[in-house]
Parts: sequence; structure tokens; C-alpha cells
Amino acid sequence: MTSHPYAFLALFAVVAVAVPLVLLGVAQLWFRFFQPAKPSAVKNDVYECGVAPTGDSWIQFKAHYYLYAILFLIFDVEVLFLLPFAVAFTGLPTGALLAMLVFILLLAEGLVWAWHRGHLEWK
Repeated sequence: MTSHPYAFLALFAVVAVAVPLVLLGVAQLWFRFFQPAKPSAVKNDVYECGVAPTGDSWIQFKAHYYLYAILFLIFDVEVLFLLPFAVAFTGLPTGALLAMLVFILLLAEGLVWAWHRGHLEWK
């Protein structure tokens, strides 16, 4: 008896969807029957690292920290794209070299723009 060539993939997909759903159902039943909710003022109080909260919860964050993180991610991803290109450089056609040059020039343009706007200055 021969089965369809994609029968294994269909079975795999069904199992991949069923296992997490079954586990979520068991967790929901466990929560409902063995851990009933008993809310109180102490349980609903904000608790962070053993320190009682004081003051306002709204804090103004500097956007520069996020900008540095985004710039780091951009240039980190650039290295991830450049590494395979550098490894296979001798076996690639000229079109790949031109595409990588365009990629590097766009990133260099972004770096010059950020530098010109003063986003790289630590204040």
C-alpha cells in the first residue's frame, strides 16, 4: 500500500498544531480547577524586585538610547549579509558584486545621514 508523497507532511502539520493546542487546553483546565482566583489588595499590588513602588509610574525615556540600539542592529545585520558574500566572493558573478556595492552604499548613506543629523553624538 503506497501513500501519497505528502501524507507525512500533512500528518506532521496536524501533530504540530494539535500538540500545542492540547497542552494549552490542559493548562487552562489545570488553572481553572486547581488554582482558583483569590484576588486581594496584596496580590494586585505592583511588586518589582522587593521594592515598594513610590512616585509616578510614568518615566520619560530618552529616545537616543533606542536610536543607538536601532543603529547597532542595522550595522549588525549588515555584517550578517556581508559575511556570506565575502566567503563566496570569488565564485559570484559581477551582478552580485554590484548588488552588494549598492547595499553597502545605501548603508553608508544612512550612516552619513545619522552622523550629519547629530544622532551619533552622546548627550
